[in-house]
Amino acid sequence: MPLSRRRHRPGASLSKDRLPRFGDRRPLRIGLLGGSFNPAHEGHRHVATAARRALRLDQVWLMVSPGNPLKSRADMAPFAERLASAARLADGRRLVATGIEAALGTRRTADTLTQLRRRFPRANFVWIMGADNLAQLPRWHRWRDIAAGVPIAVLPRPGETRAALAGRAADVLRHARIAARSAAALAGSPPPAWTWLPARENPLSATALRARARKARASHGIQGDRP
Repeated sequence: MPLSRRRHRPGASLSKDRLPRFGDRRPLRIGLLGGSFNPAHEGHRHVATAARRALRLDQVWLMVSPGNPLKSRADMAPFAERLASAARLADGRRLVATGIEAALGTRRTADTLTQLRRRFPRANFVWIMGADNLAQLPRWHRWRDIAAGVPIAVLPRPGETRAALAGRAADVLRHARIAARSAAALAGSPPPAWTWLPARENPLSATALRARARKARASHGIQGDRP
């Protein structure tokens, strides 16, 4: 789990009764990579690792959502399966898989960030997202509050860069953009602040992996929608 005052092992499981009331008070630099992780894959690890190095973060949390309001439930694997897939990517130290949103009882990013700032008052959080999410950000609940509450790092996704940088969110936040050469300062920058991190694009996607798994099952005569 994310670090806490109880000296838990970082990768330990998280439940409501074990969530520290006041959280961790160490001044850590923590990247938050939220998502459905349906399933988690090497593309997620690539993004998390690239962001951690460029931003000089202590940790990146693979924050598995209990349910994304913008995504259909039809092809969504159970939360426990998705968390387990993220845990297989994590090392429990620099890269941590966590179900903290389920423990906090939040599903929307703005609400999650509010709770995290209360639980971890000295942490410097950075929200990490792909270019596709920057383009979609204006659809998020209270998206301006999100941008005003936490620095944001954006990494490229194949075919998404132009739309993201020409989109509404990038335009509204253009005054708050930090040059990539200054990315290491982002975690300590007062929001709104965001940067575009040039990085090798990884073509993997959870959607493509699920489609590949369905095709493989169909070729073997196996029924079912989930990988």
